[in-house]
Amino acid sequence: MGNNKTSAFLIAAPKSNSGKTMVSLALMKALVNRGITVQPFKCGPDYIDPMYHTKIAGRTSYNLDSWMASDEHVRTVFERNLPQSGVAVVEGVMGLFDGAQKDKGSSAEIARLLNIPVILVVDAASMAYSAAPLLFGFKNFNKAITIAGVIFNKVSGESHYRFLKEAAKDAGVEPLGYLPDDGRLAVKSRHLGLHLPGENKQEIFDIAAELIEQNIDIDFLLELTKRPEKTKYTKPPKSEKKLKIALAYDEAFNFSYAANLDAMQRVGTVVRFSPIHDKEVPAADLLWLPGGYPELFARQLAENKTLQESIKTFIENEKMVIAECGGMMYLGKEIIDENGESSSMCGVFNICTSFENKKLHLGYRQIKHKEFELKGHEFHYSNLIQHEPETTNIEVKNARGIPVEMPVLRYKNCWASYMHLYLGEEGKLEEFLSGKFSENLRKNPR
Repeated sequence: MGNNKTSAFLIAAPKSNSGKTMVSLALMKALVNRGITVQPFKCGPDYIDPMYHTKIAGRTSYNLDSWMASDEHVRTVFERNLPQSGVAVVEGVMGLFDGAQKDKGSSAEIARLLNIPVILVVDAASMAYSAAPLLFGFKNFNKAITIAGVIFNKVSGESHYRFLKEAAKDAGVEPLGYLPDDGRLAVKSRHLGLHLPGENKQEIFDIAAELIEQNIDIDFLLELTKRPEKTKYTKPPKSEKKLKIALAYDEAFNFSYAANLDAMQRVGTVVRFSPIHDKEVPAADLLWLPGGYPELFARQLAENKTLQESIKTFIENEKMVIAECGGMMYLGKEIIDENGESSSMCGVFNICTSFENKKLHLGYRQIKHKEFELKGHEFHYSNLIQHEPETTNIEVKNARGIPVEMPVLRYKNCWASYMHLYLGEEGKLEEFLSGKFSENLRKNPR
């Protein structure tokens, strides 16, 4: 690719489990192997896919979510992070038009907002010429979306691909190639999605990248998806208030939106620490305990009593604390695993979280308090089996505005809930941490 040449596209599919993530990661790896700068993005609220993106591309992957944030914010995040010369790869979520309500927040909406073409990934394992009406429907359903091409996944060989290629041509969609059905590409997953990047062998993506190079016309793909010269975006002004933020970051706590991290840098300086390995919370004005997999490290967290005591002292000293999902579980009395084994946690809140009768709790969440609105996402399998009712008096609604049961726990200046908060939009974190926020917390002592 020449100077100031940037390609950008969104990889989507007709349905979930079509191979979007594997094709996205394999393409990123193939492009990186060619020495091309790759900037990854992920539609929707997922944490784990962006971790893989970041590991392979060597650049932080940003979530683009038009339900949790404004259209302007989504466009700004995209434009700000586009390389001057390189490729922006946006991995979609679920099926192309699947949103929180109809297509609201869908991959299609993101493609329209950013004015980028869509590359469709179709699972062709049990399909031949029937791909034609499927592709025709996706191409023509919404004329505001451009389907630039199709990559077929799980193709048995060249003769199978010939049928699919003819189908694509007849539907008016460019066939770009295929990823063969190959047992070496199996990726391990667990209840919240893929295993974390360090737990899957990276050679899977080396193999997939080789297969992409052999079977997909990458040069044609980049030519089809070239975009005009990058818009110049200025960085947001730094906040005058310089907070010190202690962010939990280790094997157990690592689910942080990239835009949230940018927002933290705007309001202050961030120091990472480990609730597993460190003995005390670093000196800070704000402690942030994000989500992750504390249940997998419950024994190590339970053994680090010194750090637990340090956190309790921090909270008793009326310092600000944000605890999201796994962070909230850690502030409870105990975490009980699916075998009934209990590990003691910080005990700031009189709650226990259990995986014994695990059940999926999933969906967008919104909280409105006077003029202030918080948005985020809930995704976990544990259940809250004990809590104090007086700490849960904030009404939470889903994307359709229907009330849902999701306790919000508050004590002194500590805010905790199962909700992963999206505070990346300019001014949102500042507003959340303002005097109003603290005052609202103090009205509800434990």
